[in-house]
Amino acid sequence: MEQQVRLDKWLWAARFFKTRQLAQQAVNGGKIRLNSHPVKQGRKVKTGDILIIRRGALTQTVEVLICSDRRGAADIAATLYLETPESLAQRARERRLSQTVSNPERARRGRPTRKDRQQLERLLQ
Repeated sequence: MEQQVRLDKWLWAARFFKTRQLAQQAVNGGKIRLNSHPVKQGRKVKTGDILIIRRGALTQTVEVLICSDRRGAADIAATLYLETPESLAQRARERRLSQTVSNPERARRGRPTRKDRQQLERLLQ
């Protein structure tokens, strides 16, 4: 008989989510699709299933290679699934795009400069 594992346990074991509760919330929130269908957290996954996982702006499409409900080291967890080439290419494009688009909020850190304080004071008057 083919081994099957609850979806939320597998997502946690494969290290897509830090806790099982976060995995359950993602499944219940519609962030996970199994073979292109919305699912519930108790749904069983089996070898060969295709999962579409959305985390923020990141979307990954993976194929389940091994069913496991035990969380291990990250390099072992990476053997539980295989990410599709299309998904890898899309993530690479998104990574390049995020590096080229400047985000002034991310660049700005630390205490405000004298100029920043003076501008803030002018705004507040």
